[in-house]
Amino acid sequence: MTTAQTPELDVQPTPLALLLLGREADPKSERGVECPGDLPSPSDPDLVERARAAKEKLGDKVFVLGHHYQRDEVIQFADVTGDSFKLARDAAARPEAEYIVFCGVHFMAESADILTSADQKVVLPDLAAGCSMADMATAEQVAECWDVLTEAGIADHVVPVSYMNSSADIKAFTGKHGGTICTSSNAKRALDWAFEQGEPSATKVLFLPDQHLGRNTAVRDMGMSLDDCVIYNPHKPNGGLTADELRAAKMILWRGHCSVHGRFSLDSVNDVRERIPGVNVLVHPECKHEVVAAADYVGSTEYIIKALEAAPAGSKWAIGTELNLVRRLANRFAPEGKEIVFLDKTVCFCSTMNRIDLPHLVWALESLAEGNLVNRIEVDQETEAFAKLALERMLALP
Repeated sequence: MTTAQTPELDVQPTPLALLLLGREADPKSERGVECPGDLPSPSDPDLVERARAAKEKLGDKVFVLGHHYQRDEVIQFADVTGDSFKLARDAAARPEAEYIVFCGVHFMAESADILTSADQKVVLPDLAAGCSMADMATAEQVAECWDVLTEAGIADHVVPVSYMNSSADIKAFTGKHGGTICTSSNAKRALDWAFEQGEPSATKVLFLPDQHLGRNTAVRDMGMSLDDCVIYNPHKPNGGLTADELRAAKMILWRGHCSVHGRFSLDSVNDVRERIPGVNVLVHPECKHEVVAAADYVGSTEYIIKALEAAPAGSKWAIGTELNLVRRLANRFAPEGKEIVFLDKTVCFCSTMNRIDLPHLVWALESLAEGNLVNRIEVDQETEAFAKLALERMLALP
């Protein structure tokens, strides 16, 4: 689907966006991942039929998961769609599927491997499909952070809470240190639980890796102040914080963010309100605090979808989340008279999510149909055990 086909979104692809979408090429900057054998050409007119044929040949042996931010050309072959945690649970609920093809990014495929049985094999069509946010917190950096907290004399009072958008290593660290995982839907419940693990006046949370979700939840949903939050920068000595600052804080926020949601600004909100009188601004909680504070509604991708489903005909909405999903929703609800626009004027695709394209999906499905297991995502047993412990704590939240 091209921007020209959906002018109502009022966005135009920039040269960089076209590069990230694979419509242009720069051999000096494009690294990608080599696929054994020949990757089908994007111009192959038979790609859709080839994907359909390979999926039909695999039958119940394959289960294809599609994240909401995937391209339309890929999402059409998904057996289920959803956010990362929903998809991982859906995979675990299909034990008869030998192959789980995850059309998403690396940390999502890791979560699916953690939650599925040992007999199931999780495949990521392009191993270059990572997540910049998840990559902002490495196991080594977080271990060093814990040493800093220990030296400040507060580690015994700190409960780690890690966002689902984190690597298996970070989830394992969280589980090993008595913490839990959260999603954008249950972050408040997770933080409530964390602060109940010790004396309320002394307990602190180390929130990984998205500072904005942690700050927005603490301030907007739990009544804390911005002064209760400090930012730990892994690229500075002691995280750029003094021991006194760490001791005074209630929320120690990791300096990470989503490159997509971080683009939205207060100017974006003000501009769309001026252009579209009566518009409802609905944003994801990974957006900056000032954007969330200026929005009318805030919620996860699932919340955004449900809000638009329940919206009255003729209502107007500006959505602050990834463009593939906004575009899909605009087309879906246009017949009902709902006007849905993208919050920003410039393209904001998730570049790594867009690496999963139809050629890679066809290559993965045809390889599996021929008996060749490719691009398997497999988490080692020790990491899996501690990561699953953290995930189970989340599942047990009231």
